[in-house]
Amino acid sequence: MRNLSWRDRWQSLAGRAAKLWVVLGGLMAALALALVAAAMSGAVDISWKILPALILGPADEAPPILRQVLLDIRLPRVLFSAVVGAALAVTGVAMQALFRNPLAEPGLVGISSGGALGAVIAIVLTAGSFAVIALAAFAGSLLATFLAYLLGRRHPGMAGLLLAGIAVNAIAGSGIGLLTYAADDRQLRDLTFWSLGSLAGGTWQVVAFLGPWTLALLVWLCLQWKALNALLLGEREAAHLGYALKPLRRRLMVVIALVVGPLVAVTGGIGFVGLVVPHLVRMVLGAHHRYCLLVSAVGGALLLVLADWLARVAVIPAELPIGLVTSLIGGPFFLWLLLRVRSAPA
Repeated sequence: MRNLSWRDRWQSLAGRAAKLWVVLGGLMAALALALVAAAMSGAVDISWKILPALILGPADEAPPILRQVLLDIRLPRVLFSAVVGAALAVTGVAMQALFRNPLAEPGLVGISSGGALGAVIAIVLTAGSFAVIALAAFAGSLLATFLAYLLGRRHPGMAGLLLAGIAVNAIAGSGIGLLTYAADDRQLRDLTFWSLGSLAGGTWQVVAFLGPWTLALLVWLCLQWKALNALLLGEREAAHLGYALKPLRRRLMVVIALVVGPLVAVTGGIGFVGLVVPHLVRMVLGAHHRYCLLVSAVGGALLLVLADWLARVAVIPAELPIGLVTSLIGGPFFLWLLLRVRSAPA
């Protein structure tokens, strides 16, 4: 755009803004529709005709069981799935900018594996209540992130943190393997279902506690779009632009861990959301983080709401693990992406 006139530049910027609002508006409309449809679908279907009575009408105008299913079970779950999807997508964008690697995601530095190890320890060595598992998983995520950062900071740049994350993931995997070997049949079943992920823990209490916390941290991450743009240019360029790289990396890593850790503690393993959504957004809008972060948040929320809806209705009355559904979506997507890049002209 350096050789373009001011009029051409304005038209280019106006076209980009128009595309942003079209994409963002479409995703938000689709998310609103998906939230309503997911809340009404499941083992017990709820008719659109009685929806106003269930939400707004007196208690005697609608069946109490349907009101309980909608307001106490499904509505908090779909709202929680939207929060989790937005968080995974935004942290995926931040990690990819931080490492300058399109395949980076929170599990790269041990956040997910540390949470999994904490949960496995709680399942095998304690009574295995939900509160104990969630607390242990959160502590494991923070401990793994701190250990990766402590080891990785001895080396310049992000290579040390990346290598430390790989080592932490390997250690956590070994610990999970040893505890799995020592587990009994009931514990093995709990381990399997936790590792595959579930949004069944999305109650009003969880939404009220984690919702504001997560959204506040996501707002902070979205406000760092200038710093993330600078990181994409390279470490030397970002330093020339006035960014103190070590404090910036430390703040980003801490915030990402504080976002993902509590969510992993509740949901278990949910993969590919932080990889698929940022790629799709960049294919449509480019890599400018001022747009990519916001659109990825809405796109991640939409993707996980739809994935959770599919998990609940695909094998009624049973329920598929949400991690299995996201893997079935993410795996073919990356195969397609690999073939697309391979077939592109050199």
